[in-house]
Amino acid sequence: MRVSFLQKILCLPIRLFFSRLSVGGRTDLLELITRYSLQGLEIQDRLRILLGLDSRLYEMQGPAAKQYGGGVHTKHKHMRYYEFFTSNLQPGMKVLDIGSGNGLLDLKLAENVDGLEVVGLEMDPDNVAQARSSHSHPKIKYIQGDANQFEPDESFDVVILSNVLEHFPKRVELLKRLIQNTKAPVFLIRVPSFERDWRVPLKEELGIEYRLDPTHFVEYTIAQFNSEMMAAGLAVDSLSTQWGEIWSVLKVKRIL
Repeated sequence: MRVSFLQKILCLPIRLFFSRLSVGGRTDLLELITRYSLQGLEIQDRLRILLGLDSRLYEMQGPAAKQYGGGVHTKHKHMRYYEFFTSNLQPGMKVLDIGSGNGLLDLKLAENVDGLEVVGLEMDPDNVAQARSSHSHPKIKYIQGDANQFEPDESFDVVILSNVLEHFPKRVELLKRLIQNTKAPVFLIRVPSFERDWRVPLKEELGIEYRLDPTHFVEYTIAQFNSEMMAAGLAVDSLSTQWGEIWSVLKVKRIL
């Protein structure tokens, strides 16, 4: 939500008032304001306000958690999802990480699996620059490029898509292209789950933003995930749901 200059001026007395309260006092007051704002409304409107606030608070929590973590979102520390990837890799493998971001996952992989060679493919040049400066390693190569157009001159043992696939509108086509171009027999995929919480389908029912990120084209049910993987030519070898996400090991059924 963008705040205009006029809104900032009007909010100055409120900020001054809140500055005199403790953290607990601010929390109590915000809860009280919310409760009073709901009075007299139909249940659907009450839910829309409450669930709409839930989504907006989530958007605010991410940057705050990143700042608290010194520039790295604390979810990396709490979820320890890199252990899922390292446990499914063997020494000396060649790995392609699609949407490698700032390179933190790739560094974890290179540090924890002997002789692993990692190529991180990332479209955002700022992320690539950060990866090269903050998460470099002799066994990691960061490349700027679009996964839809990437044509490697080498084959890989494993392709990783960690919270990336949901950002593509044509996911089946992307996976088919990666299978063909990388020759990788194994894919490790992590995606957000639509079934992570009862509030998600309720938000969708009420017409409220339910996605964790508005750039997501999909947040998967397990049935939907299995269907897309099958259409792409991937067979689910193992699947688990953790931290509101689907974590899956997939094997190529055939070279397309």
